[in-house]
Amino acid sequence: MSKQVLEIPQGSNIFDGTRALFENFGFSPAVKAGGLLFIAGQVGLRPDGTVPDSVAEQTECAFQRTGEILRLSGLDFSDLVEVVSYHVDMASNLAAFLPVKKIYTQRPFPTWTMVGIEALARPTMKIEIRSVAALRS
Repeated sequence: MSKQVLEIPQGSNIFDGTRALFENFGFSPAVKAGGLLFIAGQVGLRPDGTVPDSVAEQTECAFQRTGEILRLSGLDFSDLVEVVSYHVDMASNLAAFLPVKKIYTQRPFPTWTMVGIEALARPTMKIEIRSVAALRS
C-alpha cells in the first residue's frame, strides 16, 4: 500500500503561524492511504499559534484546521467517516464543545468517539480532534 503525505502550502491562512510544528514534532498534518485521509489531531490554535481561552473557540479553531486539511485534499466535512475528540476535563467542557461540533458535522454523521484525558501539549489546551475522511473516487 502506498501513502501520500499532505503538505500545507505557504500562504494557508489557517496554518501560516503554526506550519513549523509539523516539522518540529515530526508528524504529517494528514496522510492519504488505502482510500482514506488520516488527519492528525488538530488542537485549538489560532492561525498565529495562540490558544484561545474558551473551549468553544478552541473547538472552532480545531474544526477550522481540520476543514483546511479537507479543503486542500479536495474534500469537505461530508467526507468524514470518523471523528475522535480528546477532552481535558470533559465534564466541564463538553457543553461548550457540542454546539460547535454540530455546526461542522451533518447527516449522515461520521462515527464519533470522545475521550477524556488529563492534559494536552500545552496546559491551556482543552480539546484535540482527530479525523478520518473517505477519499473521493
